[in-house]
Amino acid sequence: MSLPQQLRDQSDFDQLPLNIPISATIADIEENKGFIDYFRFVIEVKTKGESKYLIYRRYREFFNLHQILEARYSPENPAKLGPNTCILPPLPGKIFIGNKKDIAESRIPELNTYMKRLLGLPTWVLLDEALRMFFYQTEQDSEHQPRALRRLRPNTRKAMFDFRGNGKAELNLKKGEVIFLLRRVNADWLEGTVNNQTGIFPETFVKIIKPLPESDSEGEGGGHTYSCLRCFLLTPSGVDTRDVCVQEDLSIQPSYKDLLSRMRNVFKVDDIALNYRDPDGDLIRILDDEDVQLMIKEGRRQQHKVKRPVNQFPWELHVTMASDLSVYNTEA
Repeated sequence: MSLPQQLRDQSDFDQLPLNIPISATIADIEENKGFIDYFRFVIEVKTKGESKYLIYRRYREFFNLHQILEARYSPENPAKLGPNTCILPPLPGKIFIGNKKDIAESRIPELNTYMKRLLGLPTWVLLDEALRMFFYQTEQDSEHQPRALRRLRPNTRKAMFDFRGNGKAELNLKKGEVIFLLRRVNADWLEGTVNNQTGIFPETFVKIIKPLPESDSEGEGGGHTYSCLRCFLLTPSGVDTRDVCVQEDLSIQPSYKDLLSRMRNVFKVDDIALNYRDPDGDLIRILDDEDVQLMIKEGRRQQHKVKRPVNQFPWELHVTMASDLSVYNTEA
């Protein structure tokens, strides 16, 4: 690069706003155990003004950003750059088969390289609205408490005994494992993470290495909210009732696809249909996202008539075989 070009580039950089991101590194991955499970990347962002903060992004958000930037700045002929065009760094491709955790872990080096090259593009690219919004710390980002940050978070608990969780919300512990503590759930239970798995566990099974701050008591400290969905599998031989706990707020509206996938996993049956009960007790078949929305609205409208735990969704799912149009009575 010629000296005049270097000077122009430096001058352009000096004029950038202080909140422009100049580097980003993946500090960890986190699993979200919602109606559909997925991993997201915990990214530490540094700005020109030397501030640091964390953002949380899924791979599909990287993919969407890359598509936007390609449409705006990729030249028609890569060998001949035009005005306001540049060669974008390659983004690692989608992977459709494999363990989600292993896939996320394997992507860390490639995505770190991608972000480094992306933030090294010409200054006018750094000012792109889509790129700035990707690296911007949203209110949701700022309110979220990181679970592990393997490079940064100190150890807090060590397991003294093996503990086998009774459900998806509970951790499985082995003696000697170090658990990174997140928050106190109640007087007897804690929430933490080990081996990139997050869940709750009894305090009596662990030895304190570094205690929580006093403020990290029940309902404080930015811990994750576990909400429970009551669901029923209706068959001629009886009713199988389950409470499915997910890291979702009670106000969420899951998609039909996510609910169907989760119920197939819960009851280990593929050929099923989703239903809810109307105020008259009749089963109403759910076929799409609009039906899910109607079910949730009806559940909220009727929630004052049914006493439920504070962390239970005001709507319930009744699962039947897809070919079965019969109605079975349940006692919710």
